[in-house]
Amino acid sequence: MSDSSPAVPVLDVWCELQCPDCRTALDDLRALRARYGDRLELRLRHFPLDKHRHAFAAAQAAEEAFAQGRGWPYVEAVLGRVEELDRAGEAFLVEVARELGLDAEEFDTALIDGRHILIVDADQAEGKAIGVTGTPTYVIGGERLDGGRSQEGLRGRVEEIADGLLAGDRA
Repeated sequence: MSDSSPAVPVLDVWCELQCPDCRTALDDLRALRARYGDRLELRLRHFPLDKHRHAFAAAQAAEEAFAQGRGWPYVEAVLGRVEELDRAGEAFLVEVARELGLDAEEFDTALIDGRHILIVDADQAEGKAIGVTGTPTYVIGGERLDGGRSQEGLRGRVEEIADGLLAGDRA
């Protein structure tokens, strides 16, 4: 391997956008982004739960936001207003896109034509395969951390693993 740049550790965040626990996790995600910047790759992984009827559409909308270059701001905006998503469903998803200056018509079309369904389905299948049962669940360095039960101490554990991975890369 002649590539001198070390691999950046990846934190997979299994999440669904109608989940109040995922909204609580936003503070941790912001803190991790602030601490590590581009030394840690945060990847949103979709795990819509059946009990939330708009979660599958919200996952597709998030993928459209990533396609338009504003994935995380969109995810944070939707999670911050879970109650509105509960009430208004897909109309709210399109409205948030409009508020963020994204192409809202394209969101509408994406939700109708289902162009992102395969990504959401693949994430969900992979999540089930590795034992994800609820959201948020974090996977970093091969370790799965379940935030659906309690988020107490999770950020510290993620930082511990990330620091270890980053130190290992420099060795």
